[in-house]
Amino acid sequence: MTDRLRVAIAHDYLTQRGGAEKVVLAMARAFPDAPIYTTLFEPSTTFPEFSDLDVRPSSLNRIGFLRKNHRAALPLLPFASSSIEIDADVVLTSTSGWAHGFQTSGRKLVYCYSPARWLYESQMYLGESRSPVKRVALKTLSYPLRQWDRRAAFSADRYLAISTVVQRRISDAYGISSTVVPAPFTVETAPAESIPDAAAWLGADGYYLCISRLLPYKNVDKVMAAFADTDRKLIVVGRGPEADRLRKLKSDNVLMLSDLTSGQMTWLYQGCNGLIAASYEDYGLTPIEAGHHGKPSAVLRWGGFLDTVDEGVTGVYFDEPQPDSISNAVDALERTHWEPSKIQNHMEQFSEERFAAELDAAVTDIHAGHMERTASR
Repeated sequence: MTDRLRVAIAHDYLTQRGGAEKVVLAMARAFPDAPIYTTLFEPSTTFPEFSDLDVRPSSLNRIGFLRKNHRAALPLLPFASSSIEIDADVVLTSTSGWAHGFQTSGRKLVYCYSPARWLYESQMYLGESRSPVKRVALKTLSYPLRQWDRRAAFSADRYLAISTVVQRRISDAYGISSTVVPAPFTVETAPAESIPDAAAWLGADGYYLCISRLLPYKNVDKVMAAFADTDRKLIVVGRGPEADRLRKLKSDNVLMLSDLTSGQMTWLYQGCNGLIAASYEDYGLTPIEAGHHGKPSAVLRWGGFLDTVDEGVTGVYFDEPQPDSISNAVDALERTHWEPSKIQNHMEQFSEERFAAELDAAVTDIHAGHMERTASR
């Protein structure tokens, strides 16, 4: 039925390479005729596939500084979001804070990664006493932003949650019921592509991976500290406002990389001993990506990881995002005999085909329900 519907996709901003942007690409493959509406679009810092798609940013996109520094646009994003008008039967809205406020003439189906962290979990989002300017600004803006955010949430016809922890968070923030639809893992078709500098740095040594946006609540500093003063090597992949601070903290057995190609990421996953993640994660996509290559993970026992890691089969948990706890989990990884085929079999439930089918059913259902209500009037 969806081939007869006018479907559009909405997303907060396309300025990064992260899990949410991968989900948007999966949505675009599920609905190839759907234009993508967003507040900011910077092709040079997000996935190159977006350059081949029909991306329609807001007028705010004319300001080049904001395309490269989307967090600086926070006071303007409610206005930019409210100014976007989408003419479609169903708008599939990918959001953790802004796109649910886009205006539409049709139905609004929200796929939520989390209600806005900076509003409902600001302590975790900002980290430990960093940037007093940010804290003051957020405190000043918090009340009007919460009012705007709740109005935006109530404008939706249906909510989908990326994980069970986000499902509970949506209920707590808005009193809205939602259905859990796990995000997909996209199988990369690009062949493995070596990273010469990393290969030279590694030599014949094994290594672990930590793949994350460099934000305080991701706890990458704690992962790096767990590897300090050991003979284990760690490769951190990601970018973000914590990058400079982390470079100053890292020991010689830690390598930091960013802006890698799909082929380079495949090369890293294929060669690693395992993945380490200490973040307060709403979902937990990286253990799925590692698992696709038969690699186990050591992750924080929290949030979305509880949905994506099967303890003893695909990985191990640690209870606190602290260096000692992380180090003990890495020890457990090394003591355990892992079966790559079992790890890979577990990941089949997160296929892109299943995700697309669930979205298609939800889009069809929300439109059919609207048509039935309209006909009965």
